[in-house]
Order: sequence, then C-alpha cells, then structure tokens
Amino acid sequence: MRVFVAGGAGVLGRRLVPQLVARGHQVTATTTSAAKSGFVERLGAKAVVMDGLDAGSVGEAVAKARPDVIVHQMTAISGKPDIKHFDRWFAVTNRLRTEGTDHLLAAAEATGVSHFIAQGYASWNGIRTGGWVKTEEDPLDPTSTGKGAEALRHLEDAVVRAGGAVLRYGAFYGPGATDDQVELVRKRQYPVVGNGGGYSSWVHLDDAASATVLAVEHQAKGVYNIVDDEPAPAREWLPYLAECAGAKPPMRVPVWLARPLAGRTAVIMMTEGRGFSNAKAKRELGWQLRYPTWRQGFKEELA
Repeated sequence: MRVFVAGGAGVLGRRLVPQLVARGHQVTATTTSAAKSGFVERLGAKAVVMDGLDAGSVGEAVAKARPDVIVHQMTAISGKPDIKHFDRWFAVTNRLRTEGTDHLLAAAEATGVSHFIAQGYASWNGIRTGGWVKTEEDPLDPTSTGKGAEALRHLEDAVVRAGGAVLRYGAFYGPGATDDQVELVRKRQYPVVGNGGGYSSWVHLDDAASATVLAVEHQAKGVYNIVDDEPAPAREWLPYLAECAGAKPPMRVPVWLARPLAGRTAVIMMTEGRGFSNAKAKRELGWQLRYPTWRQGFKEELA
C-alpha cells in the first residue's frame, strides 16, 4: 500500500514509518525542513518537504505521492510544557488540527485517496461526568483545553464525516516524548495537585505506531482510543514516574495554590481528569500492546 505520512519526522512519525516499511508498505513522509529529509529517508521513506498550513503545498505533495491512504500526524508540540498557557503552547498544533486537516482532506478528495487516518488525543480529557474511564461512545470534555478542545472536535467531526478514522492516542511516552516532563520531575517542578485523583491514560510510542499500522491495514473507520490497559490517577503514576527517573517524590500542592500558579487546565487534569478504555481497538483491530501498562514502560524507558 502507498502510505502518505504527514508529519513523518515527528515523535510518533519516526516510530511509525519504520513499522510501515517493515510491513511492506511504500511510504512517503513529510517534514517541514529540507534539513530533515535525510533523517526521514534513513527511516525508509521517501521524504517530501511540505507546509501543512499551506493548501497549495499540501495539494502538490499528495498529488505527487498518489497514496492509497493519508495518515495525519502533524503537530507542533515541542519545548518545555506550558500547561498554564495551553492555548499559546498549542497555537500551531491547533491550526494543524483544523486548517491542516482541512487541507489534507481536500487533497485526498482531489486525488481520489480512499482512506484517511488522523491523530487525536485521549489521555485525561474525557467528559467529566460519570465514571473515571471512558469509551469511544463518550464525548471528549469540550472545556478541557480551551481552543485545543475545539480543534480536536473539528478534526474528529471532519475526518469521521469523510469516512476516515481518528486515533485518540493517550499521553505519549518513549524516546523523545517525555524528556521535558522527566526533567521537570527531577527538578521537583511537577507536583501532584490536590488529591491527585484525576485519571490519565498513557501509551508507548511503539504501541501507538503498531495500532496505527493496523488501522491502515484494516482501513479502519470511526474513533478508536489508543491507550494502554491501565488508566490511573495522578497520585499513582506521577510518584512512580519520579521513582523510575531516580528523583525525589513529587511535592503536593493544594488546588487553591495550583490554580494561579499552573492554571485551570493543570488543576482539571490532576483532580478531575477521565481516562480511557482500549477495548474497541483490541477487539476490532486485533491490537496487542508491547507495554500493557505505564508501570512496565516507565521502568524500562528510564532504567
């Protein structure tokens, strides 16, 4: 199959491309910089420089590649996490999830691409009513991350309406995914807020990539939660992450102090977040995880 990976040089793309190549697929992967073309080619893909926010650039790249499927992995998340100013931190990513999605879908329609898969998100942002673990039938929290939640809703609506699949990945960890968070943990700058009862779901990059390969090969449609087997509250996973990183236990900060210091989003994540179930992906895609729980994955990655 000819697979076009938009964002192939990103943190997930660099794990996904080799898996697609190993399964015999012909991969074209995009990067925003010609300087990264050699890196992409060493992964086994044909490299294409593309501006995901430029409709002409996207249309030209897709037309030349003539793919059977487009996999949208474009984000612009880098540098020190800034949850307090979430909209500012995610500004370009939000545009890639709205404008970038629209450009790719238009290019797919113009060139007759029959299948489309896009990167969503499902870690702690499930609707904050009812139980602590959500399925694909449950909506995402529309107030969780401001404009970021709006961008995810746009992406899901557009892709599902076009007959594609949205993979709601949990919080990534693995090579290059959590370095900044781990550094904050080691500096004791990543505290548990309140009772730390808010749930999150995690997924190792290699497991996220393997689920994506299966979604490509099964021509999946609809929404799938791509998370590990153990949604857990912050009061469990954060101290364990610190232990694996060889750091002191995280400090605890009351909600009233965390709100002005870290912002509303951090408080919601730590105290009210809802995790997600992976049962649908396992059942319909035959997905098997190399790292069924973050407990195993954190330990191996930080050993």
